[in-house]
Amino acid sequence: MQDPDKDSIARSFDDAKTTYSAWGVDVERALSTLATIPLSLHCWQGDDVGGFESPAGLTGGGIQATGNYPGKARTADELRSDYEKAFSLIPGKHRANIHAIYAETGGRKIDRDALSPEHFSAWMSWAKKLGIGLDFNETYFSHPKAESGFTLSSRDRKVRDFWVNHSLRCREIGEEMGKETGRPCIVNLWIQDGCKDQPADRLTPRRHLAESLDRIFEKRVDPRYMKDALEGKLFGIGSESYVVGSHEFYLAYALSHDMMLTLDMGHFHPTESVADKISSILLFFRELLLHVSRGVRWDSDHVVILNDEVKAVATEVTRAGAWDKVHVATDYFDASINRVAAWVIGARATMKAILLALLEPADMLKKEESSGNLTARLALMEEARDLPFTAVWNRFCQLQGVPAGASWLDKVTEYEQSVLSRRR
Repeated sequence: MQDPDKDSIARSFDDAKTTYSAWGVDVERALSTLATIPLSLHCWQGDDVGGFESPAGLTGGGIQATGNYPGKARTADELRSDYEKAFSLIPGKHRANIHAIYAETGGRKIDRDALSPEHFSAWMSWAKKLGIGLDFNETYFSHPKAESGFTLSSRDRKVRDFWVNHSLRCREIGEEMGKETGRPCIVNLWIQDGCKDQPADRLTPRRHLAESLDRIFEKRVDPRYMKDALEGKLFGIGSESYVVGSHEFYLAYALSHDMMLTLDMGHFHPTESVADKISSILLFFRELLLHVSRGVRWDSDHVVILNDEVKAVATEVTRAGAWDKVHVATDYFDASINRVAAWVIGARATMKAILLALLEPADMLKKEESSGNLTARLALMEEARDLPFTAVWNRFCQLQGVPAGASWLDKVTEYEQSVLSRRR
């Protein structure tokens, strides 16, 4: 596929700058801002949420990726290679987001309550080589001690102890990642705990969860190295009727403990607007973590596309002037298509949404709104949809040294033929 040539991109960009300037938008400033916003690219798209705990795969249920497209990463080295290919096709400087199950233990059986920074030393060396940051996630699913459906909220004290120790180890790992890379590591906590049918007692598991969290977060860590985040959910497979760690639970806990809240776009009712929640949270929280996903009928973690929901989230953060307080991570997995392409599609869509938001004539719209001219506000919002965004996006890609148009797909196809197709 043929991308626009260098001269064509330059001419179109100059024309776009003139057009946007008439709307009061500084295009160069938008590009400079976009270049400073990293996405935390999730590793589990590359291997179908398998991890490297066991050659036989994970046990105990948990998360399912559908599809069997050839070329899945089977080792950490293969996953890092795929990561690098994806990074080379996404404009901007980004981060890698990994789960505890992606530890490298040299073939030794190391349970999750005994993981240590040494089991992620290769990840840290790799990140330092690329000059990127790392983020980290505890893994509370796909384990024999998670088969009951309860981990940190279990009625069994021994089970709770195991998972508390797992989280403590993960925080140590995240702290070391931050020290090694020179960039704070966000350690995100999400548990699957809940019931398929209506429980008789909703309070006790939540009391257990709160007590577990108190033990986990008793020790504060220097935020220069590591930051904690808590992620809730409305429902899941096997927890359709009750989720212990709900949005309301973590909202209250995080606020009362001065911690970061995570909003996952797939973890709410399909009719809820995650974008609408952002301004309220920013009034009371220092920072916010957004997991960008695409649910289809439920939290199905489809590959992110440039849809209205993603654009609305980016717009709300931009209008609030909060990109210094908001962190963005991708979170989806699709094994039915080329996995590297899935990374690139979702990340480029997210970056496009942010650029669209940065190019919005927000000052003009707010001025009309504050003056009470709601007719002009709506009319200008609609007319602004036709502004020449693509010319600015192409210029950003050019400046970042990645394909401006669809030719990135040719690069992925070449990689599939030379690398992925050899994996069996």
